[in-house]
Amino acid sequence: MNSFAVVRADDIDKVRIALCDLVRYAHLTFDGNAKKLEPALADNILVHVMKSPLRVRCDAACIVSLNEGASAAIGRLRKIHPPAHVIIVSQRHEIFYELINYVHLLPEIKTDLEWNTRNRYVYSNKTN
Repeated sequence: MNSFAVVRADDIDKVRIALCDLVRYAHLTFDGNAKKLEPALADNILVHVMKSPLRVRCDAACIVSLNEGASAAIGRLRKIHPPAHVIIVSQRHEIFYELINYVHLLPEIKTDLEWNTRNRYVYSNKTN
């Protein structure tokens, strides 16, 4: 795990779509499953990382650990336009180390991603 992606949105569907976009279009690889995050905590992370006041509160959020470093993740994220606000949290942020100890306690979030034979998550078009 090199960094975290915190995804904030108006509803859980936008969060799920954004996660799929991170894999499908930004070609980011997840180090584990996405975890459901309390919206207030996601808002707090945004304020802490961006060091600016919060403008709009979110209603749904999740966190996922990334195999890519923060600079690579940010560079790839700039090339896509997910339907949610994505914050990359790196080791240079103080909150990163708090998240490492906290993230394993969170419940997983169901996505349209499945584990493939190359040991990475890929987008799945299956409808169950």
